[in-house]
Amino acid sequence: MSRMQVDGDAIRALADLLNETGLSEIEIAEKEHRIRVARAVAPLAQAVAAPVATVSGGAPAATASTPASAADHPGAVKSPMVGVVYLASDPSAPPYMQVGQSVTEGQTILLIEAMKTFNQVKAPRAGKVTRILVSNGDPVEFGEPLAIIE
Repeated sequence: MSRMQVDGDAIRALADLLNETGLSEIEIAEKEHRIRVARAVAPLAQAVAAPVATVSGGAPAATASTPASAADHPGAVKSPMVGVVYLASDPSAPPYMQVGQSVTEGQTILLIEAMKTFNQVKAPRAGKVTRILVSNGDPVEFGEPLAIIE
């Protein structure tokens, strides 16, 4: 039985790639040898934020049908990667979305900067933006809820 030579540089490069892309694991194979690098994805901290005041007509803050956390909400738009959120294309531009605005499927709703690249996050469905859970310049993790579209 032959022993596989471990290439530390390849493993470090794959680990860096995991961090850059927000993936939780990656595997390469060559003939009968495989290298798999995985990282444990810690569960998202379930921080309970203070209720956000909205300017609307007397709607209750929460109802019995409201999920316990935004991450569990069926209309949650989750971050596809680790990075920094931008709600507009530049500081002087209007935001891509606002609470109460209707969006169409595929419409850009915000940007996430990762590794000096701006990645568009598009609405996965048409609907009304009921909550924006991040602020401009916030760091976000993979899978973190960004907004709620109902």
